Formats: sequence, C-alpha cells, structure tokens
Amino acid sequence: MKILTVSDQVESVLYDRFDRRQFEGIDLVLSCGDLPPEYLSFLLGKLNVPLYYVRGNHDIRYDTKPPVGCIDVNARLIRFQEITILGLEGSRWYNGAPMQYTEREMRWRIWRLIPSVWWTGGIDIVIAHAPPRHIHDAEDRCHKGFKSFRWLIDRYSPRYFIHGHIHANFTDRSQRMTTIGRTRVVNTYGHHVFQI
Repeated sequence: MKILTVSDQVESVLYDRFDRRQFEGIDLVLSCGDLPPEYLSFLLGKLNVPLYYVRGNHDIRYDTKPPVGCIDVNARLIRFQEITILGLEGSRWYNGAPMQYTEREMRWRIWRLIPSVWWTGGIDIVIAHAPPRHIHDAEDRCHKGFKSFRWLIDRYSPRYFIHGHIHANFTDRSQRMTTIGRTRVVNTYGHHVFQI
C-alpha cells in the first residue's frame, strides 16, 4: 500500500503545480494537521482515494468548514483494508486555544482508546499533529512532544508514528525518520510518501 502523508505547509507540487503522474499509485492520504481544509478537499478530489486527518493546533476553521469528503480520525481507531490507524489531534497546551492538551489530558485520551486497541489487535499507524517527547520535538512550550506518545510507542509498537508540527527542511530521508524499537517515527512536514 502506498501512502501520502501531509502536514503544516501547502506545497506547490501538491496544489497549483499538481501533476498526478508524480503521485501515481497512492492508495491513501493521511493529514497530520495545520493545513487549510480546502487543501485537503483538493487532494481528495485529485487523488480520489480516502483521506483521513487529525487537526493541528491552528485548524480552528475545521469547526465551521471541514474538508469535504475527508474523515476526522481524532481519538478513533479505524481500519483501512488491513491497516489499523489511530488518530490524535493537537499540540501541547501553551495558550489555551482549541486543539491544545496538557500531558494529563492526552494521556487520558489514549487510555480511553486502550479497549479498542486490544479489541482490534494493535495499531499499525498512529497519525498525530505533535511528536513524541524527545523525538523530533523542541523545548519551547508549544513544540514539546507528548510523553504519552512515547508510552504508546513503547507499549504497542505501531509500525509507523507519523506527526507534523515541527517545521524542518530535509536534505535526505534519514533526517525525517527516527526508529524507536520496531516503530518508525516520521516527521511529515510538507509531504512524505511511503509504502507499507
């Protein structure tokens, strides 16, 4: 299965200079937040494959104008073909705006999902806006990752943990990806394509 992931930045190659041939064979699109809803609707229309998303800390317009045809997977465990996907929106709390959570709040959101994880037999992909603590994150209040995400990785070993929120320019693939045990943690800032 070929998956396109996006977050944080509208990219010309996926918008005003879109060339479908560059994205041939995409089976699924996953969005990790902080993108205009129109951008996600555009991608869905061009690629004509399912698009699942979580909201970032700046996605307040989604309340009144959600991306057309796309599916919000926040705090949900869903199946796509043989893949189980868990979604977790938002960032660490820093000024009280929507889609911001304290560590305790995020831990509670994850704990409430444990029965579903057990019932489905595990997690293949986690999509989140924020990164796990001490993996691709920063030290300012807004960009610290969640310790509870690291607990989730250590406990359930998803194949991929995909996040946005941390803006970076990548000169090669290895800068984008960190392996923790059996889990590949991927910063999808901009966009990233991978096979599972």
